[in-house]
Amino acid sequence: MHGRPRKALKPEEEAALTEKAKQLLVLQSQVLSNHQLKNYTKEAVDLSAKLLGINPESYTAWNYRKLAVQHNLNQIESDPDSIKKIWDEELRVVESALRQNFKSYGAWHHRKWVLSMGNSSLDNELHLLNKLHKLDSRNFHAWNYRRFVTASMNRSDLDELKYTEDMVTDFSNYSAWHNRSVLLSNLLEKKVEGFLSKEQVLPNEYELIHQAIFTDQDDQSGYIYHLWLLDQTVRDTSPLLVSSWPPHGSLVFPFGDQSLKSSVASPLTSIHHDLSALPVILCFNQAVKGVNSNTVVVKSTLCTNEDLIWKPLVANSSRTGKVWFTHLKFPDLRRQSVEKCLVEVHIGENEGIISSSGICCASSQFTFRVAVQPVEVEETDRQCGEIISWNDEHFDMDEANLDNLNFGFDQLSIENDSELNSCTWQAVAVAGEIECFRELLAVIDCKYAKLTLARLLKAHDRLIFPSGNKASHSDEILDLYRELMKLDPSHSQLYKDEHSLVFLQKMITNRESFRRCCFQYKGLNSSIEGFPTCVRFNNLSLSRIGSFEKLLWVQMLDLSHNELRSIEGLEALQLLCCLNLSYNKIRSLTALEPLRQLKSLKVLDISNNEIGSHPIDTTRHLCSSPLSHSVGTEWKSDGNVDISNFWESYFIFKGMNLIQLDVSGNAIAYENFKLFLIKVMPELKLLDGEKLH
Repeated sequence: MHGRPRKALKPEEEAALTEKAKQLLVLQSQVLSNHQLKNYTKEAVDLSAKLLGINPESYTAWNYRKLAVQHNLNQIESDPDSIKKIWDEELRVVESALRQNFKSYGAWHHRKWVLSMGNSSLDNELHLLNKLHKLDSRNFHAWNYRRFVTASMNRSDLDELKYTEDMVTDFSNYSAWHNRSVLLSNLLEKKVEGFLSKEQVLPNEYELIHQAIFTDQDDQSGYIYHLWLLDQTVRDTSPLLVSSWPPHGSLVFPFGDQSLKSSVASPLTSIHHDLSALPVILCFNQAVKGVNSNTVVVKSTLCTNEDLIWKPLVANSSRTGKVWFTHLKFPDLRRQSVEKCLVEVHIGENEGIISSSGICCASSQFTFRVAVQPVEVEETDRQCGEIISWNDEHFDMDEANLDNLNFGFDQLSIENDSELNSCTWQAVAVAGEIECFRELLAVIDCKYAKLTLARLLKAHDRLIFPSGNKASHSDEILDLYRELMKLDPSHSQLYKDEHSLVFLQKMITNRESFRRCCFQYKGLNSSIEGFPTCVRFNNLSLSRIGSFEKLLWVQMLDLSHNELRSIEGLEALQLLCCLNLSYNKIRSLTALEPLRQLKSLKVLDISNNEIGSHPIDTTRHLCSSPLSHSVGTEWKSDGNVDISNFWESYFIFKGMNLIQLDVSGNAIAYENFKLFLIKVMPELKLLDGEKLH
């Protein structure tokens, strides 16, 4: 444990342990019997004390002692000396247990219980803790107990802050640094004199932590506290609406009618949608809650604002998210037309949209027009079509055709009057830290310093460009993560994930590099006609994907031949119709949960992944389990499908409207599984390249 090698026991040591185990089993049996018989005699209670002196983690013994104390208190009259004797005995038993194990959860919880009864001296407890910290100043149990004691005695947070300042002279004392962060948070929240704002407090804390980091560059404690300071610096910025679909100032062509294509049509605004509604998507630069018809006002002749229901695009049941969406319902579009209807969306004019830290969203607005025309398409043509192939020869790589595409790149973001600039105190503080760590790395080669610098550079870019339009430090950040992969191979996956996110952001925010990822698909069948542009991020060695705020318009996406294990965030692309995830490292079906929210998805390729190859689903923590409370009653069998062996598959694919699916090359792609998919998705027409009858 903690990198310490195990040593083989000597024969006499093994014999002693065996004898101790026998005694422990006898004691445990006796205490359990007394507990069941409600035997609270002195001899019985003394046995529990003996057991806890050997094994402080016996929770049953601690619970037994609580019951015994309550029983014995009921047996005596109101004699202060007798009552004090009972409580003092409990404190003595706890001390004996803590000598055996300073980090016993049961012992510390029992001591809190004793103290909460109000019959023990709080000053004595504080004196005892001071002694304990001299023996082990990093014991987080003791620090947690100290917070309980000082709160019980109403000790000043300022006095405790001074105490932690003395304790962090041992720079590696992470528990003291953590306690300092708790105290500072309390003082700032209460706005105590001298702690009225973070701008007043945090610069001094940065100076304090520099002493620790620059003294011992390889100690992790100081860097963890620095990460907390960085979070405090950037978290109180106001949430901003950074992008939307439809884009601001756009003219949207639903159904992709070929007769409507003109110089104003673009991949951002020409869509093909099978529903009589237009999705409206809001993307914020941080997770927010409170998005509803009161805080987002939509003005249009297509609908009334009260009819709109806003939902966050998250995998669980949370009402907080960075991306929110609703649908503008149209009239019967096949029989009448509405020419260039104006839609105005006003965000944050009425307070209510707030971040996790309680900061209100900055107000903003965007407008777009919808050119709706009747479209006549035979239903039979929609139900059948040619196989969508992801081979290179099916994508037009002609630069002349790409130049003719009107990307409307500048429409991707929403300008906010309240955007931060380089003169804000947060930006100044982070810029100062960047220079400090650059100076440090000029002298030493330290993985913690490199990681901290990378985080500072990302934070600075977010502060200066909250809409994500630029990433001025991306090259330096990418170099740092590449160096970290070599310097610290045990955490290379973490660095690779961060490298992928920054690399993708750099590619998307650069107009020319992004254009090189956009292709025209040749030979589209009628079922997906109207959106020929495919964004191809294939063969980029990506292990994570992000920057979805720039991709809300994408309807055809190729992520094949990467190293993706998770597709978290992909649910934001509500217009997505065709998706290629082949040749990645997806290990389970539950990792595909974001796809359940993509109601427009028709074509999906998940071939040649690792689905079914791993007996333990190591990606399950990334998304909700079908058996969890977050899913609730939506997981129901329709009576015609046996889901006992394919419950994960049923959960993912039930309700999806796929017409083409490829699962070949996965361990799970055996015959019974394919038959199950056909039953679950009756609209499926193509499976692993073969037409279904």
